[in-house]
Amino acid sequence: KYGKTVAPETFDEVSIFFSDIVGFTTISALSTPLQVVGLLNDLYTMFDATIDNYDVYKVETIGDAYMVASGLPIRNGSRHAGEIAMMSLDLLSACGTFKIRHMPNVPLRLRIGLHTGPCVAGVVGLTMPRYCLFGDTVNIASKMESTGAGLELLDKIGGYMTEYRGTVELEGGVKMESYWLLNSNNFHKPLPIPPPLSM
Repeated sequence: KYGKTVAPETFDEVSIFFSDIVGFTTISALSTPLQVVGLLNDLYTMFDATIDNYDVYKVETIGDAYMVASGLPIRNGSRHAGEIAMMSLDLLSACGTFKIRHMPNVPLRLRIGLHTGPCVAGVVGLTMPRYCLFGDTVNIASKMESTGAGLELLDKIGGYMTEYRGTVELEGGVKMESYWLLNSNNFHKPLPIPPPLSM
């Protein structure tokens, strides 16, 4: 805004959330462009209201992809994983009752990926500056979303129900164990029943 650069900053540990809408391409193909914009506006208005209840930072939305982080730009100690996990459960719960205005009988299903680790963040660009995140943690969170996998760190925090999902192969042949986040002892809203997934 002022034509000045902002130095990038390293964060030792943050938690990153990615989500997208399952079947969005099909929904879009069966909708007018105005209906797609209406759907995303309704959904992101609900998302934005929900995430306001948590210590998180909305990084960006691109199409049906939604990215949120906790632990940056303001560090919050070790709370970031719990904030992202509870926010994720809250968004899943809200999606269970969300109605697509022009397709009220089509359930909205959300695919979410979470990961915790270090990253670098900084403002990129002058004309339309954006706060961007970089590093393996971002890439792994994105991969967890695209494969529908979960988060192990919550076992260490305690109070979260997780289930071992299996090994996911990341770029470069790196393998990582992954977990489903099922619920939390402190979360009492209804969650949608997930469809069966092939492993």
